[in-house]
Amino acid sequence: MKLSKLVGMRFKERPADCVIDSHAFSLRGGYIKQVSSGIFSLYTPMKRTCDKIETIIREEMNACDAQEVLFPVVLPGALWEESGRYQSVGEELLRFKDRNDTNMVLGMTHEEAAVHLAREYGQTYANYPFCIYQIQTKYRDEARPRAGLIRVREFTMKDAYSFHTSQEDLEKYYDKMANAYFRIFQRAGIPDVISVKSDSGMIGGNVSHEYMLLADAGEDSIVLCDSCGYSANMEAADTTVDNSGCSGMKELEKVYTPDCKTIEDVCSFLGTPVTESCKAVIYQINATDEYVIVFLRGDYEVNETKLTNLLKEKVHPAVITEESGIVAGFCGPYMQNAKCKIIYDKSLMGIESLCAGANEKDYHYTGLNIKRDMGDVEYVDVSKIQDGGICPSCGKKAIRISRGIEAGNIFQLGTKYTQSMGMTYTDENGEIKTPIMGCYGIGVGRMAACIMEARHDEKGPIWPISIAPWQIHLCCMRADNPESKAEADRIYTELQNLGYEVIYDDRQVSAGFMFADADLLGIPVRVVVGPKALANGEIELSTRDKSVKTNVKKEDIISEVENLVKNLYSEIGSKVQARI
Repeated sequence: MKLSKLVGMRFKERPADCVIDSHAFSLRGGYIKQVSSGIFSLYTPMKRTCDKIETIIREEMNACDAQEVLFPVVLPGALWEESGRYQSVGEELLRFKDRNDTNMVLGMTHEEAAVHLAREYGQTYANYPFCIYQIQTKYRDEARPRAGLIRVREFTMKDAYSFHTSQEDLEKYYDKMANAYFRIFQRAGIPDVISVKSDSGMIGGNVSHEYMLLADAGEDSIVLCDSCGYSANMEAADTTVDNSGCSGMKELEKVYTPDCKTIEDVCSFLGTPVTESCKAVIYQINATDEYVIVFLRGDYEVNETKLTNLLKEKVHPAVITEESGIVAGFCGPYMQNAKCKIIYDKSLMGIESLCAGANEKDYHYTGLNIKRDMGDVEYVDVSKIQDGGICPSCGKKAIRISRGIEAGNIFQLGTKYTQSMGMTYTDENGEIKTPIMGCYGIGVGRMAACIMEARHDEKGPIWPISIAPWQIHLCCMRADNPESKAEADRIYTELQNLGYEVIYDDRQVSAGFMFADADLLGIPVRVVVGPKALANGEIELSTRDKSVKTNVKKEDIISEVENLVKNLYSEIGSKVQARI
């Protein structure tokens, strides 16, 4: 490919609305163009990278005995009604009617389509286990698209669905897929992706893991334990609290606390540690507007995902009315008479003397002991684990919170879809059973953006050779110089004949302009042909990451390029774990 013919433009200025580097470089380097919010066209460099990612994914899925299929983008709403998700999924699901007034949806996930495709084939135990997958366009009406290809509305995704006759068989295949996912990321040049326990969300299932690329620009909070290796998404991390060092039991006393509405104001006014206070966070259930009051230790925050899972209902921050009976800013558990659902977080367990709202304007209680003053209550985990907190696995105070970008996810779905959609099989004893499912997804464009986010410098991306748009970037300095042009043309022809992918900058532009574009394209191997080096019979050979930069005799340039390309592939291959 000659750069003079490459569709797209590269430019120096960073777009003002880019919050992360991969988004900025994707626009500056001529990789993507925004069509609408969260919807992008891909230029040739990004399309080539995504094609290579898809090839790696296909190879690893095929090695897991998964068979590629293709589901429709547009699906009848009736199929989603079978699973119950037509009503339960929110506005992210784009619903519309066709010309026959039939309810239709744009597929955002394809569990229903997978069951529909497989349920006749899966009527006998003899056909199990099996797995099908696709690489397909999907649409999710994301409320807040951001960060280029990281969070979009339209995207290309690999989603696989496995079917099993036992939980044991599902778990065995789940481990095999987990291994395949690590291999995919390692082969694509990001071996530092980690697996974390996650919340299943709208997909469902009891067990799920996300594959996270740790990055400061990430939108997810990742909980890590440096002591035992525990890892989880913040949404799924169990909170463990030690309140053994708190004060002993005191008498209950109602105290005047004028204008102290926040927990910090109250504790400062009373001289009480925040760790011995009870905070109220108030929500309403979306479907009914019923009030939900969560009481938790003053220095903790509510984990809304945990709360939603507990209630099995979506919630929103409450709009507190006078009729509710809730006294905003002074809400507490003792003598709470409002009509609402009350939840006690386990961060309050073991505290013998609490400061809490008195449910009366400008008053709080001190010395509140929940067991003594209110009897036995049920404590649940609905709070966010804290940095420096107790690890739920090893029990040490070794929790570290990092940021991460989700690069993929896997789920043990169980019978959520097969049961609701009437998929059954006859076992070896002639009994009718319901198959168990697993689900495994990777966003192709998001993965490309993750790689760019992880592998870049201040000038542009540093693509791993396994997924780079081209393997070799050939720069002809002074294309108006006959000797330079002839030598560059020779190298271009010979490398192409050997099967290498070469982007050839044959333009008559300045060196600074040419190298700036080369940095934005991020091709791992760079060959620079120029009059000055040629006068000594040499050609410059370097790598985008600056680990190699040398002058090579022109008669040796092809073999040296071959050796360098081979070494770069070997370096990636050395970090790829064996298949299981």
